[in-house]
Amino acid sequence: QARLVESGGGLVQPGGSLRLSCAASGFTFSMYVMSWYRQAPGKERELVADINSSGGNPNYADSVKDRFTISRDNAKNTVYLQMNSLKPEDTAVYYCKSVLGSLNYWGQGTQVTVSS
Repeated sequence: QARLVESGGGLVQPGGSLRLSCAASGFTFSMYVMSWYRQAPGKERELVADINSSGGNPNYADSVKDRFTISRDNAKNTVYLQMNSLKPEDTAVYYCKSVLGSLNYWGQGTQVTVSS
């Protein structure tokens, strides 16, 4: 059974950093494109970043470019999102997603709150 479990969220002050992790199990992680999404209260879920199966070609939303870094470790079946220079508008539930053709899986999400 495919499963994605996010961790690393929490409360952080503006300008701070957090590192999110998403551990995968139950499918061949190294074959899947991995993505991070986020959903703020009252807003639609939006793509934050994605990375191809081998760890190359990362793409970022304009709002997080130069502040966030997506990476993956296929040996550990884990994808990461390093978030620096956090802003209050980054507050959201962050989800990871795996995609291979028509197959896709979502994690349950982890809350990130940026507030002083």
